[in-house]
Amino acid sequence: MQLRFLGASETVTGSRFLLETNDLTVLIDCGLFQGNRALRQRNWAPFPIHPHNIDAILLTHAHIDHSGYLPAIVKQGYKGLIHTTQATYELCKIMLLDSAHLQEEDAKFANKHGYSHHQPAQPLYTIEDAEKALDQFAPHDFNQLFALSPEFSVEFLEAGHILGAAIIRVKADSKTIVFSGDLGRPNDAIMNPPAAVDRADYVVMESTYGDRAQENAKDPMRELGEIINKTIERGGSVLIPSFAVGRAQTLIYFIAQLKQKNKIPDIPVYVDSPMATNVSELFCSNSAMHKLNSTTCTRVFDSVTYTRTVEESKILDHLTSPCVIISASGMMEGGRILHHLKYYIGDPKNTVVFTGYQAEGTRGQYILSGGKNVRIHGGEYPVEAEITELSNLSAHSDSKELLNWLQHIKEPKTVFLVHGELSSAKEFGKNIETYLGLHVVIPKHNQVVTL
Repeated sequence: MQLRFLGASETVTGSRFLLETNDLTVLIDCGLFQGNRALRQRNWAPFPIHPHNIDAILLTHAHIDHSGYLPAIVKQGYKGLIHTTQATYELCKIMLLDSAHLQEEDAKFANKHGYSHHQPAQPLYTIEDAEKALDQFAPHDFNQLFALSPEFSVEFLEAGHILGAAIIRVKADSKTIVFSGDLGRPNDAIMNPPAAVDRADYVVMESTYGDRAQENAKDPMRELGEIINKTIERGGSVLIPSFAVGRAQTLIYFIAQLKQKNKIPDIPVYVDSPMATNVSELFCSNSAMHKLNSTTCTRVFDSVTYTRTVEESKILDHLTSPCVIISASGMMEGGRILHHLKYYIGDPKNTVVFTGYQAEGTRGQYILSGGKNVRIHGGEYPVEAEITELSNLSAHSDSKELLNWLQHIKEPKTVFLVHGELSSAKEFGKNIETYLGLHVVIPKHNQVVTL
């Protein structure tokens, strides 16, 4: 049995792991690379093995760095099934079509304004490609064992993180391999905690926040209230780049709670992301996967204004009174947030609030690290707005929470650390070796290991 690391090695994005057994070749996750140019260029390279040779795909969850390459691999000839949970399938129907739409629109915009290095600019895949990929999905329930062959069985366990997110447990050739996917936090404000796993021979584990513990961080809801009040007092607006799935819903919940408790004024809150709008609707129909009952769900998600059309979005850049705008993408690599950023970033009365991980090389990481001029759609814009970051809001377990989850797994032979920057993986690896005495490997891109 061999495991090949085709992505998320010494970096956070592009989750792709190829497991080759005696009778099957299975791809676990099929994500897009995000971040600097070198990483993004990997999305355009031919897949390392011909998609015809892959028997099945297992998908941990719907975030684009885990699912976003699916339309491309189907376009290249993958004909098999894409196994995942029901909620992940529902989210992918939203996210993959949205991803395809954004890529088509970005290509059109680049061609119109002539700032692409390629003439003409082309999307990685189209809406039609995404629709074809969705036809190949095979949804499963949590804790339902299913077989891909007599020697290869799969089970999805709840990971928290976002709706439908799964830990994948594979049993093949008399070995058990666990892929953590992205592990949510055990005390998340909305999502259920990750399921405990009792044993595995090998663990492929995320390490996004493997170098930090957030036990002493501020209460993010109170912190958000303080930021909003401070900004309103100086007559400004709050711009929040947000992941449309999970993070946006948590922010909506926090703001609704702050208003209900009279902690902030009843100012307008706009969710300018069609995808976040659709996900919010889906959230209330999956109450078993989170902590909000149906009454609370309705109250929370009816408390904001959703802007669906481009015309409605454009109006938000001409408002004269304070407001809060939540828009995607979370790392400012695309989407409507860029158009709002051009308008709001240059006014010191405004505040830009980062609420999630900013991968190295992204526009969000550049701004958050103190960049003075940000390039958007071929133009340069001075960063004059207040730049701040909410602490303790991650949908990923921190280092102590990751370690606690791992320690319940009995005597794995090797723990492979993925989905983290190299510094984070190294720090977490040292802790695993020190406190749990386990063998740790931080694989390199394209590395092949024999299990």
